Order: sequence, then structure tokens, then C-alpha cells
Amino acid sequence: MRIQFYDSTKFSSFYVLLAFVFVCNNNSHLLLFLCPPRLSLSLSLSLSFSLSLSQILVSSVLESALAIWSLRMDAKSAVDLMESSSEVHFSGFHMDGFEQRKASIEQPTTSETDMYNQPFVIGVAGGAASGKTSVCDMIIQQLHDQRVVLVNQDSFYNNLSEEELTRVHDYNFDHPDAFDTEQLLLVMDKLKCGEAVDIPKYDFKSYKSDVLRRVNPSDVIILEGILVFHDPRVRELMNMKIFVDTDADVRLARRIRRDTAEKGRDIGAVLDQYSKFVKPAFDDFILPTKKYADIIIPRGGDNHVAIDLIVQHIRTKLGQHDLCKIYPNLYVIQSTFQIRGMHTLIRDAQTTKHDFVFYSDRLIRLVVEHGLGHLPFTEKQVVTPTGSVYTGVDFCKRLCGVSVIRSGESMENALRACCKGIKIGKILIHREGDNGQQLIYEKVPNDISDRHVLLLDPILGTGNSAVQAISLLIRKGVPESNIIFLNLISAPKGVHVVCKSFPRIKIVTSEIEIGLNEDFRVIPGMGEFGDRYFGTDDDDEQVVVPAQ
Repeated sequence: MRIQFYDSTKFSSFYVLLAFVFVCNNNSHLLLFLCPPRLSLSLSLSLSFSLSLSQILVSSVLESALAIWSLRMDAKSAVDLMESSSEVHFSGFHMDGFEQRKASIEQPTTSETDMYNQPFVIGVAGGAASGKTSVCDMIIQQLHDQRVVLVNQDSFYNNLSEEELTRVHDYNFDHPDAFDTEQLLLVMDKLKCGEAVDIPKYDFKSYKSDVLRRVNPSDVIILEGILVFHDPRVRELMNMKIFVDTDADVRLARRIRRDTAEKGRDIGAVLDQYSKFVKPAFDDFILPTKKYADIIIPRGGDNHVAIDLIVQHIRTKLGQHDLCKIYPNLYVIQSTFQIRGMHTLIRDAQTTKHDFVFYSDRLIRLVVEHGLGHLPFTEKQVVTPTGSVYTGVDFCKRLCGVSVIRSGESMENALRACCKGIKIGKILIHREGDNGQQLIYEKVPNDISDRHVLLLDPILGTGNSAVQAISLLIRKGVPESNIIFLNLISAPKGVHVVCKSFPRIKIVTSEIEIGLNEDFRVIPGMGEFGDRYFGTDDDDEQVVVPAQ
């Protein structure tokens, strides 16, 4: 028996079942192993014993394992993988069955999973010689267990023409027009989509970029340059923006040392360029972008405390769902086996109505409790029965709930159990297909503009109904930051629509789904939540407008 392992990225996001048989003392033994992510394999087995029960077993197990492969890659790729092996393959195994099996499983027709399976992008800006590269190097060193790639904006300088080369000392390298921003955007888009790219390497002696270097996709992308915050299209690609702030005299001293040693310039030319181009460009283009930074680091690479905090934050983000990296206002409650078990029950089509309601209520209660944790609190001291002083917090007083009829009403009991006497409003949006949303009823507290609002809807699908409900609350005077949207499951498209439209609201959910199918239903989902919870049939459903 021989097992060959190949390093590949085709199997980087799931576990692979490995099985083989060995014979000891005339007894056949079946061994199963679970290979970790990013370890792909090609099996080449040569079985010397005749057809037996054990051989049938191993063929069955390997067939199941390859069925898992075929769901993550097309049948042709799986066939190519098997044909690359030089030994005997599994007896009686055919890929035709896998194509039928793959087709029988409903797959999302949208590309949200690919769209949001993106790396964490960090932008690092600041004046020339401010210490940006040192900060990037320190971040990369501390993230040694993550794949990190550094993209330097200097690589995207425009090649100088023959005429410009004759007066290179009059060329402003610190102006936004000196960079090929379109090429930078193209490279970043490919890296975010998981594609390898060729990045030019700019030569500051010939002022050309004739050499290319290959860069592979990574978990973290650091984009560093003096003007990476200048173009809004580039800023939108970033999940974290860092501005390195260093005194002007320190930057000038570093620039003189660097340009004379690395770029072959004399001190006089460096000083002349600094006063003519560098200093004015910093004041006009670089310093104004400081306002876009999420983090400002004084003293650059010498500020070890700031860099440690940044690395800790990056590690936290890398441990989150990809959507949480993109949208800091999205909160997914921590998954446990208990939560996964309840999700398994309510997603099962065979679950009875009684069990569906029971376990849905348990999950809803967890989501509501988690959402309440994002409300503002004030510090409060109380005296315990032992006479000791305990310092705690006092709950937010001005609070109300708003449920989106009908499914949202299933979350009201959990909210009332957590918040005694809470006021709850209602919104009814009639759905006619994916885009035909019609608001036909709303009843909310008169003083809702002075309250924090918990918006209740168990499923976030396309996001169209949610956007309409949130828009209504904002028209009623509710500040966007005072809205917390609670749901059980969320589709990536809905998260994208809501968070892009209302970046200051908070979304609290228990799980992020794969996507939507061609009928705009959440996949894998749990069916029509309202029908299953209230025990009604979808065909008999009628839109009923509550009495005013």
C-alpha cells in the first residue's frame, strides 16, 4: 500500500477522510484518519489481496470520502486527480454517480460564499520615511503563524518616459498622479478573490518596472504607501486603516539616509526634492488622509505597545467569520455544541412543531440576551446583604422592541421574558417576489425616537424587508446607532445589503448561512420560519392587516 501527499490549495477549506486496510494475522483491519485543512492528498493504492469484505468496506469508505471531494470540486477535477496516480484505483468506482449525487444536493446559485471568503486587508499610510515599512515588518513577524503578503504602493509608480527621464529631478513622485492606481486596484481585487498576481518591482535608478514578482493569496494583505488612503476606491478595500505619524525632522533625516544609500542620490538633490515636492505633497495630499485612519501610531516602529494591540486585534478578526472581518457592526454569538445541536433540530424537516417551537425559543432567548449586551450601561454601586459594596452596571431604561410581522412575532416572548413590561411595536411588509416589498402596516411607540430599538426578524435573507423596516424607524426619528437587529440566521447577501446601507446599526445573529438559491430562499436555512413556528400552511397564508 502506498499513500502519496501533495501540497495543494484545492482542498484547503475542509477535512478529508482517509481510509486504508491492512492485514495482520489473517485479519483485515480498517483504519480511518481525518486529515486537517490545507492538506490535500492523492491516493494511490495497490491491493494485493482478493476481493473480500474488507476490500468492499474500504471501497465504500473511499467512495464516501471522494463524494465529499466531488462536492467541493467538479467531477473532471476529481477524475484528473485520480488519473494522476500511477497505481491501481478503487475497484468498481465511477465518477458518474458523483455528478448525479452532486446535482441532487441543492447548491446556492449566488456567489456570496466566494464574495465574502476574503482576506483581512490592512492599509498603512503616512509620510515618506515615517516608519511604515518597519510597522509592517513588525506586524508580519508577530503574525508568523498566518499567511501575510505585503503590497507596496511604490511598486505601482508610472514608468517615466524618455522626456521625463531628462528632467527626473523635476518629477513629483509624491503626487497622486505619479501612481498607476488602476493597476493597483486590479491587483488588490485579484488578491481578495484568492488569485495569484504578478506585481511590478519599481527600480528607482532606472525609473522603470521591468521586473515582476509573483504574489500568492494570503490570509492577511498589508497595503503600504504614502497615498493609499487618498483614493476612496482603495480605501474601500481595507478592513483596517493605520496612519504612522512621525515628526517631520525625523522623517527628513531618515529620507536623507535612505535615498543616499538605496537610491544613489546626493544629499543636495534629496534636500531640494524635499522642499520642492515632498513637504508640499505631505501637507496637501498625505496629512489630510489622516482623518480616515482607524488607528494612528505615533513614532512608527518604536511604538511596540501600539503594534502589539494591533496584532491582537488582527488575531481576533482572523478568528471570526469572514463577514465579521468586513463589518465590525455584525456580531455572531459564539457557537457551541449546544447551539449547533439546537440548530440541527430546528433545521431538520422532520422535526415536530412542538420541538421546533421549543428549540427555536431557546435559541431566540440566547440571541436576545446577546443583543441586550450591546445596549449602553451606566456604572452602579449596590450594598450586598453582607454589607459589602458591589460595583456593577445599571440597565438601559429607554428600550422597545419592533417585530416584523409575522415571523418576528415569534421573538416577542423571549424579549418580554428578558425585559419586563417592554413596549413592542409591529411592522408588516407584504412580500411580492424578491424586489416587490410593500409596507402596509406599522404601529410603534410614539416616543420611539427617544428609545433604543431591538428590531426582531428571525431570518435575514435578501435584506430588502430589513432595509425597509430600518428606513421606517429612521424616518420615525430613531438614530441609526440606536437600532439593534436580532435574527437567528443571516444570509451573506442580506448582511451586505443592511450593513452597507446602515453602517452604524448592529446585527446580532446566531449563524451565517451559505447563501441564497434561485428562489431567494436561504440555504441551507430552515424553511418558512413563520409557517413552522405558528403551524400554518404556506398555501393557506393570507395577509391580514391588524386593526388600527
